[in-house]
Order: sequence, then structure tokens, then C-alpha cells
Amino acid sequence: MPETFTSTSTYTTVDIENVFRRFSADIFMIADSTEAITRAKAEEYAHDAQYLATRRYLKKIDLTLLSYGVEVRAAVYRVNESTGEVTSARPGGVRWPKVSSPFLRIVISYTEAYTAEARAKTQPKLKIGWTPSSDDLSHSTLTKDASRIFASNSYGLERDDLR
Repeated sequence: MPETFTSTSTYTTVDIENVFRRFSADIFMIADSTEAITRAKAEEYAHDAQYLATRRYLKKIDLTLLSYGVEVRAAVYRVNESTGEVTSARPGGVRWPKVSSPFLRIVISYTEAYTAEARAKTQPKLKIGWTPSSDDLSHSTLTKDASRIFASNSYGLERDDLR
């Protein structure tokens, strides 16, 4: 059964999909350059993030490349529903390194709208078996390197790069 959503915002589901095409390109480039996850797994992560975003359940995505458990690079994407007339950046940027014993940690933060009832409805639609995380996402060993935004109308993802 199709789901219907209404909003008073100045963006649509198509705008969210446009933004997540750029996010998907980012995660594909990260997967390819680091070889920490397969392209197929990157597609699953991108699917779930977009699915949650179109239902307004997504707050933030944190991607961290670790080598032997030590942070090497990170990208933090924060949802912004009031970007205004911002020119959208292109995906990519600095190529992520290939490291020994790579692990790509992906943590999603949810909005308050993602209630227990919403979780029960979305779980069958998600490709990843998401579990709670208590990992430290402060990235205290990394330094902010750059920022960019992926936007369509007033919907956007603000990306901070850390290394």
C-alpha cells in the first residue's frame, strides 16, 4: 500500500531524491577508493538513508574510515530542511585513502518522528539490520578539513569532512 506524506516545507520527495543521488555518489566513491565495503553494500546503505530521509526520519549520517580501530577519515552529513537558495556542491572531493585493515563505520541518527511504531513499519523496507550504537562520534582525533552542501530547493545535506 502506498504511503502519503504532506509537508509545509518548500521541498518535495523529488528534492530529497536529488540530494541523495549526490550522497550515493559520495558513498560509492568512498567504497571504491577504500575498499572497506563493496559497491553492493554501499548501495544498501544509500538506499536506507534515502528511504529514511523521504519519511523525515533521518537526522544525520556519520561515515568513518578506521584502520585497526583508529579513525583515519570521516564525513558527517546533517539534514538541513531550510537551505534556501544554496548552490549544490558536486559529490566527491578528496579521495579517501586505502588503508590496512579498513573498516567503514556508518551510523545513522534519527529524528524524534522515528518512533517505535515508525521503526516497526520501516524495518521490512530497510536493507541493513541497523542496531543501536554507543560509539564515540566526536572525531576528537580528526580535524575539520572542508564542508559542502548537497541541496535541492530547501532540502539539503550539509557535509563536513574530517581528517
